[in-house]
Amino acid sequence: MTEQNLTQEVREADRPGHGHCPLSRRVINLIAVLLPVAGLIVAIVLLWGVAFNWGLLAILGGMYVIAGLGITVGYHRLFTHRSFKAPRPVSIALAIMGSMAVEGPVLQWVATHRKHHQHSDKPDDPHSPHTHGNDLLGVLRGIWHAHMGWLFDSHAFDVRSEGRSGDFARYTKDLASERWCRVINATFPLWVLLGLLIPAVLGGLLMMSWTGVLLGFLWGGLVRILLLHHVTWSINSVCHLWGTRPFRSHDHSRNNAILGVLALGEGWHNNHHAFPTSARHGLRWWEFDLSYLVIRAMGMVGLASEIRVPSGERMQTKRQRSA
Repeated sequence: MTEQNLTQEVREADRPGHGHCPLSRRVINLIAVLLPVAGLIVAIVLLWGVAFNWGLLAILGGMYVIAGLGITVGYHRLFTHRSFKAPRPVSIALAIMGSMAVEGPVLQWVATHRKHHQHSDKPDDPHSPHTHGNDLLGVLRGIWHAHMGWLFDSHAFDVRSEGRSGDFARYTKDLASERWCRVINATFPLWVLLGLLIPAVLGGLLMMSWTGVLLGFLWGGLVRILLLHHVTWSINSVCHLWGTRPFRSHDHSRNNAILGVLALGEGWHNNHHAFPTSARHGLRWWEFDLSYLVIRAMGMVGLASEIRVPSGERMQTKRQRSA
């Protein structure tokens, strides 16, 4: 590609209309994501007082937040983008919390996400919904691939195999140099087991029965993993299809208010792609970003430092002309 063509491509990407995708694709994607969640809500209502109650809801919610922050604050903002610094014990705790989300070992997760940013919505992006064509079959394939199909695609996971592509070593060289990180990465199954054991024990203590152990394991373990997985995967699918684009970015990333809340701040995805190294994703006062609030609180007690946030001037230079 010539320099002139590259410049033209950048200009096209900077236009406010760039990133538009068919309404049908966005509707199908939204239904695919929300329908299982709606089914789960119906199940909870029907089982209320029988196999579900406020105590189990607290275990489910608590484990969701703990594992979710392990992904958003730890895996994503600290390890992948280095948007702040933390003492080693804090880093270790966040790596363990993220491992309990069962989204893969920390080095694999970081490698995949760094590759995503390097090739966002281009053919080498591990999980873009925009690389499978615009006909109905292509739309459906793109949505499936972005949401969870990429997990079964060997090409999307080239980063896992150092022998096949070298991507793994290239994308995680900084983290892999840390012995503690290699140990946590290698003991990933242990942390997954811990993430299932904790809610089971809490359920048993809550109900003082083996039934409580089973229900704690079910709701705080398996159902929590299901919810967190689909919310995380929705950042890959929904947030590259459905939402607003207040800032220029060379991809289809979008802000989605629903996922801004459910994904603990990760749903402000266009903000993130415009400023990848920012610890704050919700850049406007009304864009709720629980993960950033946690990072700020950590900073106040000395558990986080060098917290990176874009300046107002820098944000203004990237703001879309129509925003």
